[in-house]
Amino acid sequence: MHAKRAEAFKALHERPGLFVIPNPWDAGSARMLATLGFEALATTSAGFAFSLGKPDAEGAVDRDETLVNAAMIVEATSLPVSADLENGFGDAPDTCRQTIALAAEVGLAGGSIEDATGVADDPIYAFDLSVERVRAAVEGARSLPFPFVLTARAENLINRRPDLGDTIRRLVAFAEVGADVLYAPGLKTREEVDAVVRAVAPRPVNVVMGLSGAALSLDVLADLGVKRISLGSSLARAAYGAFFRAAQEVKHQGTFAFAQEAISYAEINAMFKSRRF
Repeated sequence: MHAKRAEAFKALHERPGLFVIPNPWDAGSARMLATLGFEALATTSAGFAFSLGKPDAEGAVDRDETLVNAAMIVEATSLPVSADLENGFGDAPDTCRQTIALAAEVGLAGGSIEDATGVADDPIYAFDLSVERVRAAVEGARSLPFPFVLTARAENLINRRPDLGDTIRRLVAFAEVGADVLYAPGLKTREEVDAVVRAVAPRPVNVVMGLSGAALSLDVLADLGVKRISLGSSLARAAYGAFFRAAQEVKHQGTFAFAQEAISYAEINAMFKSRRF
């Protein structure tokens, strides 16, 4: 089953057109997404951290916790799953290699390694170290007996470093050392997306939607040559936002109108009984 999912995930990146890979944060949200007909899933570090009552991007969630959650998402459906592996959970290139091996062991079909350090006053790894970390992750992926789609992320744009030139330089270098998919969260305009797609062609590009400031449609992104659309923490934030507004209504207004918009007990219960995916 693992090899079959891995092959299916690889094939999604090779066929014409783009696909959407939404981001569940637990087994239940994964099951819901599968019933809608999505073809693959990707974990979200932020969504998972929030579910634990912890902040994202500060090292508050460790590798073991992340992989346990990823394994539960893998088990929840028959879809291929790619994991947000943050910075590989360590600075050293060899740690990134180890993280890929461990990710494969829990049934993941892919995963991402980013160049963000998690350190507020020095948020991005130096260029050469960033490239070596991706190279090591690629080596780890290539040592597996099945295809593991390795995504390399350049994080400048969401770490207060609006340097598109350096971001593209990093993505090109990541592609040259073998990354399967390139990803720069924080792209907002057609021109920025187009520049990235052209720079790393023919390697596929992932673009995240659902962040503030970006409002490009799937049709526009397809025309620009984007291969994969992820949603990051936006679905988790939408869910928690609805929860928080409902609780606010009860606390501050003493009313329960939120329940009229909630999914029914019967519908969600039936969804979790089904294995039609």
